[in-house]
Amino acid sequence: MTYVIKNKLSIIANSGLSACDNTQTGKNYVFTIRDLPNEDRPREKLLALGPGALTPKELLAIVLEKGTRKEGVLAMTERVVREYGESNIFSNIDAKKLSEDLKIPLTKAMQVVAVGELGRRFFERSRNGAAVIRTAKDVFEYVTDMRGLSKEHLRGLYLNAHYQLIHDEVISIGTVDANVIHPREVFRPALSCSAVAVILAHNHPSGVLTPSADDVHITTQIKEAGVIIGIELVDHVIVSKEGFASI
Repeated sequence: MTYVIKNKLSIIANSGLSACDNTQTGKNYVFTIRDLPNEDRPREKLLALGPGALTPKELLAIVLEKGTRKEGVLAMTERVVREYGESNIFSNIDAKKLSEDLKIPLTKAMQVVAVGELGRRFFERSRNGAAVIRTAKDVFEYVTDMRGLSKEHLRGLYLNAHYQLIHDEVISIGTVDANVIHPREVFRPALSCSAVAVILAHNHPSGVLTPSADDVHITTQIKEAGVIIGIELVDHVIVSKEGFASI
């Protein structure tokens, strides 16, 4: 099998064809885990070296198990982690929303949500103290994985009465638009986890930290809704690779 794969890649390289585009057959070639040497395959690597030796992408590949006809599992995990962020991917509790956001089959989104829930439950039992988030600087230091994402992510950090983080969820992906984001999307997780406060954070891939008109409008709208239902909006923070700004 290894010889066949190497031969196939050699033929592609020598012919000038893309590894994903076979003009001789008119079909796209989708790389799979079987195209990797045994020692580089996620399952074999886990068995030989333990889970600590695997990257988040490799661990996610084991969870998803298979790709689709159009996208191999390795390409899928690469895209999912790139678009959603390494830690964000397992924080989502809505499988349908995750499936729509990432354009992955619902069954795979359910697998990711289930693994994330298991991790949260064991973490809740074992942790000695939760992160305390009060200031925009605290937010910036906490959302390190979000700073360099290529798409805008709106994220809710849900807090208890002591400003300890009790839940972290990606609310939307894409431009933070006042016509798309509704207060109910922000406060639904707060009600389900009995949070008394929330901090919003979203990234600006451009690096510009000045809030847009939509940013200000959404913040005002959510703050007013929070007053009505008794959940405080502590802050809305814009982050980039270089810094942060509080709205």
